[in-house]
Amino acid sequence: MAENHNPVPVLSRRERQILDVLFRRKEATALDIQAELADAPSYSTVRALLRILEDKGHVRHREDGPRYIYLPVVAPAEASRSALRHVLDTFFEGSAAGAMAALLGDNGAAITEDELKRMESLIAKARKGGK
Repeated sequence: MAENHNPVPVLSRRERQILDVLFRRKEATALDIQAELADAPSYSTVRALLRILEDKGHVRHREDGPRYIYLPVVAPAEASRSALRHVLDTFFEGSAAGAMAALLGDNGAAITEDELKRMESLIAKARKGGK
């Protein structure tokens, strides 16, 4: 089993959905977020999830009169790296090569020539030690 390289706490599906709304909107109230969620949970559940996201360090809030306005703390690029690390650890035993093999397997034809060239460039860079 691969070790967990992810210091960021794992997010639930709903927590990821809430962060997606915040990344898209830049800031939102709990009511705004609830309105954008598919099969939305109750308002109190959204508020509870926002508190959990604050405790995990992904979200912060500011007060606007009686309302809380929530903002993402984690940059989208950092959140995507965290999510990818979680997928690698969960489904590919931490192996980037395993994930790439899965991508290139059945759906390899869906990858464009530009994407393949970018992957080749990233692999060449990794071989050189990231320089």
